[in-house]
Amino acid sequence: MAILNILEYPDQRLHTVAKPVAEVNEQIKRTAADMLETMYAANGVGLAATQVDIHVRMLVMDTTEERNEPLVLINPEIVWASAEKSLGDEGCLSVPEIYDGVERHVAVHVKAQDEHGQWRTIEATGLQAVCVQHEMDHLMGKLFVEYLSPLKRNRIKTKMLKRSKNKSEA
Repeated sequence: MAILNILEYPDQRLHTVAKPVAEVNEQIKRTAADMLETMYAANGVGLAATQVDIHVRMLVMDTTEERNEPLVLINPEIVWASAEKSLGDEGCLSVPEIYDGVERHVAVHVKAQDEHGQWRTIEATGLQAVCVQHEMDHLMGKLFVEYLSPLKRNRIKTKMLKRSKNKSEA
């Protein structure tokens, strides 16, 4: 397994729309394992393949406090979403140290393949529902900052560019 490089906003590759996974093979299984290792190492609760510059419809997540229930969702699709929505602070491994309010469905049902290629439906609520919606946005080339006002988005972009410049000078 390996820890992968996480792309940071405003990297244009984060806006790439992911393609469906044609076959759950050894390469996909290895990538899922690497993504989980990367997510845990970065103290995240979710990670989309797009964030590690792999543009296939796959995400990993673990929203448990114990960090012992990893989920791999391949070709995920929301098949039901609650009418009720909730506003909550979100952060993102691709936008480190930035948190802001985003409105999401409080519950969703997601149909996806697991790391063995088996189809299953996850009934997600709470943090798990927020996480899966956030990561699926990544697969569509959308980041949570795009839900914010243009002013907030520009401030975040400026901050991230400055952060990147400081990292490269170090």
